[in-house]
Amino acid sequence: MPKFFKSLFGQVLLALLLGVVLGFAVPDFAIKLKPLGDGFIKLIKMIIPVLVFCVVVHGIAGAGDLKRVGRVGVKALVYFEVVTTIALLLGLALAFWFQPGVGMNVDPAALDAKAMSAYVDNANKLTGGGTVEFLMKLIPTTVVAAFATGDVLQVLLFAVLFGCALAMLGERGAPVANFIDTLSHVLFKIMGIIIKLAPLGVLGAIAFTVGKYGLGSLKQLGMLVVLFYVAVIFFVFGILGLIMRLAGFSIIKLLRYLREELAVVFATTSSDSVLPQIMAKLRGMGIKDSTVGLVIPTGYSFNLDAFSIYITLAAVFIAQATNTPISMTDLMTILAISLVTSKGAHGVPGSAIVVLAATLQAIPAIPAIGLVLVLSVDWFMGIARALGNLIGNCVATVVVAAWEGDIDREKAHAVLDGRERPVLD
Repeated sequence: MPKFFKSLFGQVLLALLLGVVLGFAVPDFAIKLKPLGDGFIKLIKMIIPVLVFCVVVHGIAGAGDLKRVGRVGVKALVYFEVVTTIALLLGLALAFWFQPGVGMNVDPAALDAKAMSAYVDNANKLTGGGTVEFLMKLIPTTVVAAFATGDVLQVLLFAVLFGCALAMLGERGAPVANFIDTLSHVLFKIMGIIIKLAPLGVLGAIAFTVGKYGLGSLKQLGMLVVLFYVAVIFFVFGILGLIMRLAGFSIIKLLRYLREELAVVFATTSSDSVLPQIMAKLRGMGIKDSTVGLVIPTGYSFNLDAFSIYITLAAVFIAQATNTPISMTDLMTILAISLVTSKGAHGVPGSAIVVLAATLQAIPAIPAIGLVLVLSVDWFMGIARALGNLIGNCVATVVVAAWEGDIDREKAHAVLDGRERPVLD
């Protein structure tokens, strides 16, 4: 047992349990621990833009063959679109099958519109201008602005251009490529220092949540929360499990390999908090740098599997709760709009509610004010969203790598089986 608690996973688990106890026993004190969780996530986010840049540039420059890099990118985007569409359809199907909102008989006029004002404003920013505006937002005003705002997609765009240019220079670009490779190793060392603070971050996040909201708040919309968790579990072990098996790997072994990162995400409800560690672990199991560097950062905005389930499930739930009849045309509209709005959500404050608001704006029949209903349980659903999204992106990386032949299968199986320790740099 002492050996277990010396591991990061054991310490995170202990911190999680301690946070729950403090939240129940001394809620006022527990709420004051919130800065521990916020500070930990800020430390991680501090290095993410530069780290993503270094990993992507090094991967592309090291690959040499730009056609192959392009192939990986196209395959990843095709995979993302297919799998997120399956997730959106799953949310719709479960909402109609189990009808979690039927019987609530909520009068939209009685709901508090003030609670939604900030989210509606952000939804307007997200959808304003449509697809063209979304694509224009991918281009930063300046290179420095992309890093300053921490917009991963903007950083990724510049990193791809920089990496391609570096690869085209050949030997003349070698000094710059070597410098970026060295810098990425330094950043991973910094990450190693920060990740040791994960138990404190987990303690602060869990203590604050239990102290402020209590687990009793689950009772309000328990059916929706339980149904969403069941949907994510089914998607991970059913859909993603099948995809992993077709690629020649086990979803169970992958989850066991990533257990420390999953524990941190469970407590902080943020997949950003483990992005560098996840990239290091995927590289450590034998996946090429270029594939990890392209698929993971892109997936954080384009491959939100659990997020997609949430959007369609919650949209139909609100319609049912407010006794709003919706047609097949409305359903197809929800599906089509969600395919677009879910892609630009990463990094938007209150992204789940914001994207849901943006989606409902396209279906006037469903009262957008109904979003107030899911606000109280959004944090609890956020746990499954973050975990499902992270697992989905890890599976995507393994599958695209297997598809492209960018994974050392022998090493991957040895690491996943526990026969070989991964080298994390």
